[in-house]
Amino acid sequence: MGQGDGIRVAVLDDYQRAAAGLADWAGLGPDVAVDFLDQPVAPDEAARRLAPYAVLCLMRERMPLTAGLIAALPNLRLVVFTGGRTHAIDLDALAQAGITVCHTRNGEGGTATAELAFALILACARHLPQEFTNMREGRWQETIGTTLDGRTLGLLGLGRIGSRMAAIGAAFGMVPIAWSPNLTPERARAGGAALVPREALFRDADVLSLHMVLSPATRGMVGADELGLMRPEAILINTARGPLVDEAALIAALRSGRLAAAGLDVYDSEPLPPDHPLRGLPNAVLTPHLGYVTRATYRMFYEDTVEAIAAWRRGIPVRVYAPS
Repeated sequence: MGQGDGIRVAVLDDYQRAAAGLADWAGLGPDVAVDFLDQPVAPDEAARRLAPYAVLCLMRERMPLTAGLIAALPNLRLVVFTGGRTHAIDLDALAQAGITVCHTRNGEGGTATAELAFALILACARHLPQEFTNMREGRWQETIGTTLDGRTLGLLGLGRIGSRMAAIGAAFGMVPIAWSPNLTPERARAGGAALVPREALFRDADVLSLHMVLSPATRGMVGADELGLMRPEAILINTARGPLVDEAALIAALRSGRLAAAGLDVYDSEPLPPDHPLRGLPNAVLTPHLGYVTRATYRMFYEDTVEAIAAWRRGIPVRVYAPS
């Protein structure tokens, strides 16, 4: 596409209305019109709403691009998504339509997500949401907390984020253990944890934190049987992907007291519906998928997005997505 061609760009799901101020969108030129959409586009409205745009800028996996939707977008020429990989877009359909797909860098290397995971651990262990509410409503000291020192931190997955979790856990005096299908004792030691059998991970963890990539093999890998192995006083943390856990089984375990608490940042359906049963459980500490949401990460994402659009317009696209 030449420099003289006017194009329209949609920046989707800009929930915090942050995108406009974190990159030089005006630097794309006066012939580029950028719209920042701060609300989710409903599936039944997506074709109509997005039809005018040549470029769609996606924040992680918030907005799915299905084959049917892609076919209904006659002007689409470029998709840029933030992060290093995605399961939310139909890459085959985009390729068949001749649409370029680019991505950004990953962000803060997992640090932000690991920090949020530990915030959720502390919130669950010390009943912080309940006590925050108590203080605002004039009440005083109603819960009894649990310390982390000497407790076992179970890590389901010991990649970049899981290894960061092991280091933070050790700083709190916790004992990190880990399991994943291909984890070896040597890689576990390098990641700061001891490799244990799968059942032992669930059985022995005082806190179990999930750090697996979502795939057909990992979907629902924490179900009723796995939750049944856990200690009644244990805490489950999920900042990875909601469908790693059987949501119905988790809700049942929390309702019955079979599991003490869960700290969740990710869900089967996002945004989480207002009437979702998780919202009503006092032992569920919930955040709205904030693991990667920091100013530094957003700035990197949006600056890389602008760079990708500019490079594509020059005919030399950067970070063209190649599925692994």
